[in-house]
Amino acid sequence: MTEIDSAAKAPPRDLPEPDAAGETTGRAGAAAPDDALPLAGAASKDGATAEPAAAPAGAAPLARLVGVDLARALAVFGMFAVHVGPFPDPDGGVGDWFLGLASGRASALFATLAGFSLMLIAGRLEPKTGLAGRQARARIVIRAVILLVVGTALAMTNFGGAGILNFYAVYFLLALPLLRLRARTLAIIAVALAFVTPQLAYALRALLTESMVTTIDGYDPIAQLSGVGVLDFFLTGLYPAITWMTFVVTGMALGRLDLSSGTVRRRLAVVGPALIAFGYGVSWLVLRLTGGDKEIAATMPDMKDFEALKDAGASAGAFDMPVGSGLWGPDAWGLLAAEPHTGSTFDLIGSLGIAITVLLCLTVALDRLPVLRRLAAPVIAVGTMSLTLYVGHILVILALPGESATPPQSASATLLFCFVLGATLFAATWSRFFRRGPLEHLLNNATRLANRVR
Repeated sequence: MTEIDSAAKAPPRDLPEPDAAGETTGRAGAAAPDDALPLAGAASKDGATAEPAAAPAGAAPLARLVGVDLARALAVFGMFAVHVGPFPDPDGGVGDWFLGLASGRASALFATLAGFSLMLIAGRLEPKTGLAGRQARARIVIRAVILLVVGTALAMTNFGGAGILNFYAVYFLLALPLLRLRARTLAIIAVALAFVTPQLAYALRALLTESMVTTIDGYDPIAQLSGVGVLDFFLTGLYPAITWMTFVVTGMALGRLDLSSGTVRRRLAVVGPALIAFGYGVSWLVLRLTGGDKEIAATMPDMKDFEALKDAGASAGAFDMPVGSGLWGPDAWGLLAAEPHTGSTFDLIGSLGIAITVLLCLTVALDRLPVLRRLAAPVIAVGTMSLTLYVGHILVILALPGESATPPQSASATLLFCFVLGATLFAATWSRFFRRGPLEHLLNNATRLANRVR
């Protein structure tokens, strides 16, 4: 779970619950209890997942859900690339490539997979009802509370508002009324959110004044404690729920689809690229036809002196400067942009297209190429304990000795390689002996309280 996509190189997701047919398995292939923050996965210890003995008709076999773990692992690596990877080169190059590929897209993929995983808790193809449904909702609420506590603790460090865990807590609570909806209904809601909420968010931000923000935060104990409060969660933060619920609801819709169906796959193979083309292509065309690209460029900082930019980001502890933060000016040109974290309709649609395409491609590849699943087992393990690795990578960044050793000053391909290699080795080794990652294990134990719900 998440990532900060920033021009200043900011450092900035357990096993899902089985449905009635035991769709999710543990490290040995036996049905595993619910222990999923939507930051983790359903893979067994060797990266492969046993097929359920008796799956309901039309249910996607668990093996195909391993693609979710692999997609989550790629999102983790994308987060690393944004936080510690090569700083952008004024003349272009590998730094620009890494940042352009991962910025905004990794966090959007995380949020989409979070929605998908909520359906693993609430019932994949058929929503849980009765006692099972009430307990599933309780598990989600418990997760939300734990994530809020952990996220707030991280926000109290130099990491600041860059963390996404406390935002996840809000997403989970907002998703509760939607858990029993069908895929089609969820998709319609997601489309409506994508087209309405960016404009609504802009209008609400325009009404805010500094004194209003100060007053609201003054009555918010979470904001007083960590500097990231309710106003940030819903409207002004890096991952505001008002627009980012679009990703979560889309993930929920995907979670209600039968990904083993050829018809579903063919449709997603059209929808994903179409969203990418619309989001980025239409934005590019409209901005150039209207001259908005020049207006936006004029509001952006001078990107020629990158050393000065790096020094400024490090000295300010600026782990939370989004790439698109300069696009929200009074002229509202950012509403037409598709830059990361602009939260525009085009940004949401383009990022969703990428998330859908990545998930589909990985799911199909792992399904048709068993050898790939074996080769990718260490990377799949990263996706099964992404909460542990998300928190861990923040702590490692904060613990790097000396200002010059801390991103953005130390951002480099070497540091990125060390983070990717270290995370992969840890996840692969740990999964050999344990079914869940360390934090995933603790989270699973905490959510057992939901079994007391009657």
